[in-house]
Amino acid sequence: MRKLLIVAAAALVLLGVLKHRERAAVHPGPGVLAAAAPVQVDLDHGAQLRKGDTTLTTRAHFDITARVLSRKTYGGADGELVPLDLAMGWGRMSDSAVLQHIDISQSGRFYYWHVKEFPIPRREIETSSANMHMIPADADVKRQLEDVRTGEVVHLEGFLVDATRPGGWHWNTSMTRDDTGAGACELIYVERVDRVPAP
Repeated sequence: MRKLLIVAAAALVLLGVLKHRERAAVHPGPGVLAAAAPVQVDLDHGAQLRKGDTTLTTRAHFDITARVLSRKTYGGADGELVPLDLAMGWGRMSDSAVLQHIDISQSGRFYYWHVKEFPIPRREIETSSANMHMIPADADVKRQLEDVRTGEVVHLEGFLVDATRPGGWHWNTSMTRDDTGAGACELIYVERVDRVPAP
């Protein structure tokens, strides 16, 4: 019995190590990996979707190919709806030669960056990267999002949405890449996830 427990414990540790390696950050070489800015098509009369007790009103169709600068999972009530945030970068914010000079972190549903010297203009950093809240459309999309690694380039398709619940709770999406600070994050109902192979 003791040997069986030891073998089982060793197998669990090995599985944990393998899972960690699967999600460990990747480090691509220099060069712009995701050149284009996100594509957004605003909707005049968005549809309403349901996720549990939450109503999601679609504001725009959203299509983005970008490098994952950082990722953070969340729990709790809001984590049921939005289990993952991805900080995303495109243009020169997808280039390792630029990103090596920028310290990036996430906390409290925000994305933070810090530089000692600007490798590119400040406004370019602000308008070529964003923290994005991910609402998976289904269990398969959730699994695919959970497997995304920092440093990878991913293509996401879905909708920018505003979320409401009975009692007045609401969580609205940003509708532009030009804003910063509170309210500047995109709330994305993700229907498709594709990991883009490194060049």
